Amino acid sequence: MSSQRIFGLILLVVGVLLLLFGLNATDSVSDTVSEGVTGKYTDKTMWYLVGGAAMAVVGIALTMFGAGGKRLSA
Repeated sequence: MSSQRIFGLILLVVGVLLLLFGLNATDSVSDTVSEGVTGKYTDKTMWYLVGGAAMAVVGIALTMFGAGGKRLSA
């Protein structure tokens, strides 16, 4: 297994964990009050959700396609 695929798996796991933290934060009292007043989540919760989703997508891409290209040998 190449180092890019291993790095992709690590990014995928960290991304999923960040998503779980973000989803858990949406149920907190402060976030529920903030959403009720402003109509949106707190900045910290949004960073968890967006960052986790981005890391998971990059992790999936690296895991599936990392070091899969053809290499030219001299």
